[in-house]
Amino acid sequence: MNAALAAERSLWLAEHVLPCEPALRDWLQRRLPVHQDVDDVIQETYAILAAMADVSHVRQPRAYVYSVAQSVVLQQLRRAQVVSIEAVAEIERVATSGEEACPERTASSRQELARIGALIDSLPDKCREAFVLRRVEGYSQREIAQRMRISENTVEKHICKGIRVLMDSMKRDGKDVEEGRDRLGAGGTRHARTR
Repeated sequence: MNAALAAERSLWLAEHVLPCEPALRDWLQRRLPVHQDVDDVIQETYAILAAMADVSHVRQPRAYVYSVAQSVVLQQLRRAQVVSIEAVAEIERVATSGEEACPERTASSRQELARIGALIDSLPDKCREAFVLRRVEGYSQREIAQRMRISENTVEKHICKGIRVLMDSMKRDGKDVEEGRDRLGAGGTRHARTR
């Protein structure tokens, strides 16, 4: 980047981006998972904006800054080696926060997350412990085996059983929903019973 372009970019950042920082910082603090650092997100956002070859296409700088920051948050969460269930919920919340999230979608997402949590809670004790340690907390099979004082082979069996139970339950729920839609679509209407 030549000196003239660098000066022009600095001016653009000073005029359009820096005034957004307090509101952006507040917005990020309300939405970020606990382990993400607001300063890191803001710094990376500035770096991306400063490195852009051209900003003439940016018609709404404030919205663009928020969009870049949101993208940075999602990239950091995707790069994380261990992502907790809470962080997965945050990914959904951050991903939809830029758009107008309809109440139905929000309620549906929360119900789905609660349903998955209930399914995990319903697993047998040892199976649930191994599954959560591996899939939620990111421990290796060896670490889980040492922690639970069982063989790695048994850990693998518990995890596979947990996945199978969850998948079967989700498939069953999906079929129930599809069958209900098919019945309604084929002319099977529901009528309220009169007394």
